[in-house]
Amino acid sequence: MEKIEAVIFDMDGVIIDSEPLWKKAEKKVFSSVGVKVSDELSKITESMTTSDVTRFWYEKQPWEKKTLEEVENEVVDYVEFLIEQEGVAIDGITELLEKLKKQGHKIGLATNSPYRLISAVLKKLNIAGYFDALSSAEHELQGKPDPAIYLTVASKLNTKPEKCIVFEDSYSGLTAAKCAGMKTIAVVPKHTNNDTKYDELADARITNFSQFDFSSFESFDDERLKNKRTHWEV
Repeated sequence: MEKIEAVIFDMDGVIIDSEPLWKKAEKKVFSSVGVKVSDELSKITESMTTSDVTRFWYEKQPWEKKTLEEVENEVVDYVEFLIEQEGVAIDGITELLEKLKKQGHKIGLATNSPYRLISAVLKKLNIAGYFDALSSAEHELQGKPDPAIYLTVASKLNTKPEKCIVFEDSYSGLTAAKCAGMKTIAVVPKHTNNDTKYDELADARITNFSQFDFSSFESFDDERLKNKRTHWEV
């Protein structure tokens, strides 16, 4: 049984409701260079790094005059603007961060988004003071599902991976955390809570932070988790 020392959060979809902002920015910028952005293909790119998303669309529908880096930066610039104008916290996240800090847990953030968006999100939501370590996949050789970013955050927190618990909302993010040797909690919307794709990677699943009792996860018993997954529906 391992006692949890650190809690690490993904950012997009876990701390801030940013998926609509990314979709709006990508549609605006990629359309401006002649790309026909479809909802079906956009679904594929949801968990990618911004550079991978840009490369994805370029390979599907190449454009001229602007480099991939220029287009990527335009997307990030617009997302940053939208965060400042429209960014909304995921329900209950501030209260959970407050509880974790009072309990003495170290808190980290690991995201596939560029580092400058971390600052924009934390400033918009006024939660920067809760975090002890921040990491972006742009500083790693590979983003999620590669585990590097989670191992980096654990190192910054001076905590062993097996003593970390991760909140993630994507399959690739859960894969990264699990491959890093960490415990995982999937944050999923109620309407997808019966989706079994997370079960092999998530030690537990929640639909909302507001009534989540972290005290029941102070220590993880691997045998208990193997025999019975824990779910909250609030």
